[in-house]
Amino acid sequence: MNKIFKLVGSEIKVGFEPQLIRVYSDRALWQFLKGDIKSRMKLLIYTIKEEYFTQFEKKLEISDDSLVVEILVHVYCDYIGLLFNRIVQISWLQQLVIKLLKRAEIVDCGERQVDSNRWIWDFLARFNRIFIAIIPQDLNKRKLK
Repeated sequence: MNKIFKLVGSEIKVGFEPQLIRVYSDRALWQFLKGDIKSRMKLLIYTIKEEYFTQFEKKLEISDDSLVVEILVHVYCDYIGLLFNRIVQISWLQQLVIKLLKRAEIVDCGERQVDSNRWIWDFLARFNRIFIAIIPQDLNKRKLK
């Protein structure tokens, strides 16, 4: 089930399934991340986890830092891929990047039982400050989406 959250003037679309949430790297999420990314991500994660508990009557078993890193890495890859395709005008490379972008635009965050990559995000979670620091302050500035 998809739900739209109105957070800080942005409409953030999130999908909910048992043991999995899905965040969409779209213009609204990019706008939401403008400003204090750390506090915005904290608000987003809190909102997602509260709704997950409401829907499934159990906690989402993913750490906050792991969710932050997974979402931000996907957003950053989406941003870099779109920027690359704007700059590099080589058709076959652009087509390859488009395929990669489809994976970056939808952020599937699952518990360990359903997400074979969870261990990667859990490992990278300790570096969440670095990921927060490298995200551009205004992703929509270049009008990539």
